[in-house]
Amino acid sequence: MSARAMTVAGVMSGTSADGIDVSVVRIAQAHPSALHQKVTPLSACHPERSLPRFLRQAQSKDLRLLFHGPARPKLTLLAHEHFAYPAVLRRAVLAAMNASSTSTAELGRLNWRLGLAYAETVKETTKKHHLRLDLVGCHGQTLYHQAHAESYAGRKFACTWQAGEAQAIAAELGVPVVSNFRPADMLAGGQGAPLVPLLDYVLFADAKRGRVLQNIGGIANLTAIPAGAPPHAVIAFDTGPGNMVIDWLAQKLFDKPFDRNGALAARGTVIESVLKEALRRPYFKLRPPKTAGREQFGHAYAADFLAGCLAQSKNPTDALATATALTVETIARSYAIEVEPRMKSRAVDFIVSGGGARNRTLMKMLAARLETQGCVLRDSDAFGLLAEAKEAAAFALLAWCTWHRLPSNVPSATGAKRAAILGQVTFA
Repeated sequence: MSARAMTVAGVMSGTSADGIDVSVVRIAQAHPSALHQKVTPLSACHPERSLPRFLRQAQSKDLRLLFHGPARPKLTLLAHEHFAYPAVLRRAVLAAMNASSTSTAELGRLNWRLGLAYAETVKETTKKHHLRLDLVGCHGQTLYHQAHAESYAGRKFACTWQAGEAQAIAAELGVPVVSNFRPADMLAGGQGAPLVPLLDYVLFADAKRGRVLQNIGGIANLTAIPAGAPPHAVIAFDTGPGNMVIDWLAQKLFDKPFDRNGALAARGTVIESVLKEALRRPYFKLRPPKTAGREQFGHAYAADFLAGCLAQSKNPTDALATATALTVETIARSYAIEVEPRMKSRAVDFIVSGGGARNRTLMKMLAARLETQGCVLRDSDAFGLLAEAKEAAAFALLAWCTWHRLPSNVPSATGAKRAAILGQVTFA
């Protein structure tokens, strides 16, 4: 059974704060024909009577009824564009992320400015590709993410904040916007991340081959799907720094926004003593589910890492080579310790997406580490999805789920006690 396909824009700006990705996706609404029940969108639903029984059951149990086998929605990527933040906006974002204190005026202005920036990028994308939207899913810019409960003002709780005024986006584009995806999972006992595993499952789950989807953005995260596995068997977590430390070193040492193609790292030599010490960080000893961000691997961490490198070598390319090796080693160790024992076969497709997939030095080092473990390293382009487009496309799918009142977190990935409908809908 299916209903009219929807055209949904997913908007993502990651922890590296390099800019905004917009992916426009056509999603065909497909559910098991045996259920013979209509899924009512939010625009026409009664808050209590609109949910079919099988959806209510799925929310309290798992996602098998919704996304396994023939139930999976079909996604087609229509367009993808990347927009670098204007320099002045990037400085404001980074300042807010790293601030020990700031003003309410600064945060309020940044929230609205980001909303306007998201709207502008979506407008440019749809105009360029001659597309009309039904819905927008916007992750927002994470300014703070505290995955575990800590004490504040007399209570202990976890919390998160993604900036970007959704009402400004909806007003500028004239379509509804789904935003603020993380809190519902956190209030269900999860860490609010990772949220991309649902897209990974929908696009890449295979009856015969195990698949690992490794995204290398500012933070690196993986989703592992054993052959023939149902959604609740998915493994997903943040492996550690992706491009975040590499980018910071490229800016600090070479005044470049990033190490293009890994050319600078390729000229350096890995400082093994610094790498060995970096791998002792407590985060790398944590068991999943676990999430990371600038709180763990931001400016302060990168500055300490650079100091350690310079104490051993005055060649700045050695620092970049060592940071690249750190990303590679944490990915390879995460796979060997947490994923490989749970995969049903040794032959595994290891599919890389995100900006790190364009770093030739990183990919060469990663291939050398993983191919000895039986993995075939590929990028997501080979599967019809641009490496840079995947995370934004994921938020298009999550928005589609929210619009149809479907749960879209993967509790085995986030640690939530139950499946949850994510996000808040803002109407134009």
